[in-house]
Amino acid sequence: MSAREWVGKDFYRELGVSSDATADEIKKAYRKLAKENHPDANAGNAQAEQKFKAVSEAYGVLSDASKRKEYDEARRLFGSGGGFNFPGGGGGGSFDMGDIFGQAGAGGQQGGFGGLGDILGGLFGRGRTTAGATANRPQRGADVETDVRIDFVEAVKGATLPLRLSSPATCSTCGGNGAKPGTSPRTCPTCSGSGLVSRSQGAFAFSEPCRDCRGRGQIIDDPCPECGGEGVSTRTRTLTVRIPPGVDDDQRIRLAGQGEPGRGGAQAGDLYVRVHVAPHALFGRKGLDLTITVPVDFTELALGTTITVPTLEAKVSLKVPPGTATGRVLRVRGKGIAKRDGSQGDLLVTLQAAVPAKLDDKAREALQAYAESMAGHDPRPEITELLEGR
Repeated sequence: MSAREWVGKDFYRELGVSSDATADEIKKAYRKLAKENHPDANAGNAQAEQKFKAVSEAYGVLSDASKRKEYDEARRLFGSGGGFNFPGGGGGGSFDMGDIFGQAGAGGQQGGFGGLGDILGGLFGRGRTTAGATANRPQRGADVETDVRIDFVEAVKGATLPLRLSSPATCSTCGGNGAKPGTSPRTCPTCSGSGLVSRSQGAFAFSEPCRDCRGRGQIIDDPCPECGGEGVSTRTRTLTVRIPPGVDDDQRIRLAGQGEPGRGGAQAGDLYVRVHVAPHALFGRKGLDLTITVPVDFTELALGTTITVPTLEAKVSLKVPPGTATGRVLRVRGKGIAKRDGSQGDLLVTLQAAVPAKLDDKAREALQAYAESMAGHDPRPEITELLEGR
């Protein structure tokens, strides 16, 4: 989308958020609306498909900090309807300055105020050629975000997953030119293909988007039946996504050039895949370290023992020294997460004393005998000292 079109659309209203919404609020609103109106869940529903396109377009601008800043500045200066009240000169009449914003320079990146000087030049009879040249400058495609869910082991070891997407893409029927197959767009006779026309108001002359071609410079007499003349349609495609070992929950993976197609030959946007990792029944994670809690008997802690502990791949034997306290963490080197850069985590084993819910007579007698033999031992001397001092 060109910047001159921004002032004519209310992206905040499309997402149902206020203009001071945080990035997280915008993201949450987009995910909710995209899920509700996704073409896969609304087959044949043209209204839902249009809403899906609209919220995707809005998120593509508001999720990018620089694009959002330019959009907000455009709306503050010229209002959401694209009108501009020029001071003086015949009672302050309003005229359209919709194309006052051009696209940034090298690379066809979206946004920027490069067209401002062109339009101001036009106000004084200058810059008409430059303004025409900027009207149809290529526009980079918007970025797209989707979600995948993987299990804990796939997150640790990495995985290759097929990803099925329904998203805007270059129309396969017309090849992106918007015209019905067998026909071609024609140059707009009103603006001669520039997308801009000059208009005078009193002593001033200025340029504005051509109303006949809507600033495109071309007129499509027979629109493509698939995309309705837009050159972009919703397409379902399957991509292969490689999840790197050690990916974190809620981490985003960028696939360059797999977002929405660009216009006018510009590059496509990027696809961001947000990864959600399902929890494991036994293992947890701290950075590159895996964690596990192992129940042990009091006698094993007091007398010492050797226990067998599972890893994600096999099992290891772990020595518990005599007199080990419950809650102590033992480290097994090299049994954590291994990343492609060569970094390696460990397995952290937390020992937790298991207290039996019921005791038979023999066990109870043994514990009572133990308690009597340890009657002179205070397991909490610091607390006892504090209590006696009060």
